[in-house]
Amino acid sequence: MKTLNDAVDFYHSLERFGINPGLGRIDALCEVLGRPEKKLRCVHIAGTNGKGSVCAEIASVLKAAGHKTGLYVSPYVLEFRERMQINGEMIPENTLIKITSAVKEAVSKLNEEGIYPTEFEAVTAAAFKFFADEKCDVVVLETGLGGRFDATNIITEPVVSVITSISLDHTGILGNSLGEIAAEKCGIIKNKCYTVTPADQPEEALAVIRDSAENKNSILFEADKETLFETLSSDITGTVIKYRDTEIKLPFAGEHQRQNFAVALKAIEVIGVSGIDITVKQIKEGIENAFIPARTEILCSSPLIILDGSHNDGSTAALGEYIKNYLPDKKVLAVMGMMADKDCKKAISNLSGCFAHIIAVSPSNPRAMKADTFCAMLTESGFSAEYISDPVKAVNSAFEALENYDALVVCGSLYLAADVRESIIKKIKEVY
Repeated sequence: MKTLNDAVDFYHSLERFGINPGLGRIDALCEVLGRPEKKLRCVHIAGTNGKGSVCAEIASVLKAAGHKTGLYVSPYVLEFRERMQINGEMIPENTLIKITSAVKEAVSKLNEEGIYPTEFEAVTAAAFKFFADEKCDVVVLETGLGGRFDATNIITEPVVSVITSISLDHTGILGNSLGEIAAEKCGIIKNKCYTVTPADQPEEALAVIRDSAENKNSILFEADKETLFETLSSDITGTVIKYRDTEIKLPFAGEHQRQNFAVALKAIEVIGVSGIDITVKQIKEGIENAFIPARTEILCSSPLIILDGSHNDGSTAALGEYIKNYLPDKKVLAVMGMMADKDCKKAISNLSGCFAHIIAVSPSNPRAMKADTFCAMLTESGFSAEYISDPVKAVNSAFEALENYDALVVCGSLYLAADVRESIIKKIKEVY
């Protein structure tokens, strides 16, 4: 294994999901690698929506507090190395190649025994080894899918378990109701450990979370944005809040981001009483420097160009609310593409009235809905729409038409965001 592409190709060569759910494969893999996960203190985060923002905020605050902080996220937006970071820096290419070689050797050994780790399990094991080798003080660990059988759930004593907002997603795997999905997410709640969740979680999900915490003797904190902090002002660039007499500019805008921040803040408070020192000044510094791509990310302010990875019921509802709150009566052009296994009709409904025109695209992923099929769904729902299959060509077309609109929003999938983010930034520099 000599290059970054070799390493990434190895992970992609493995099965995406295991035939049988369970932690046996990741357990065996970590055993061969010397149990790196046992050397880590982890903040464990599951949920349907808001995981990325909450992870970014907690990790940024821990970094500001002087703690060597690992961050494991899924999926990545720009490049594979985003998935493993320390203090905001992606894993170096040479380090990833070296660790992947060790993981590949371990996987080969297990294959001989009839054990076949999946792609996510192998990547997770690599992340554990990276963070352990680098002796991180704490690791912010985002689940991939679900929680109970998620590869990250091999950890046994998290500093705190966090369940972010629950909505319907991956129903074919996690269940067809909010309660069933919440039960899967609650698999990360450990015996006698702290748990944090939003106070405004849907009641069906919240009831399951409360029961799960009680059954595990876990102290549950329900983060309430109305009591944790005071909201002073809000605009399209973010929200200014007051926390313990300190003003903090939350760089993520929208009502849903206030709740995400409440969850992150409550988790930070819990971390602070768990032997990891954090001051209010450090919270301010960390939050104001938090960043995550493609979360209502403003790539250009004049003209206004926004990139958002919303891809399910909860996140598209949040995007719709964001547009209606901050761009009322504006003529908005959209470039939009989604995965075929998502509830595309619900996403379209959530964005009703938000866009004057939509260019439908096919993100570069085998699961993507074809652009013409998605376009037909849009027109059937009353949108003015056309389709250009190639995302970059669609963005170029949108730039040519942008003078007739007040804003451009690119949305529908993190895969789409990865396809076009760099080309949008390049185009902005060339044109504006």
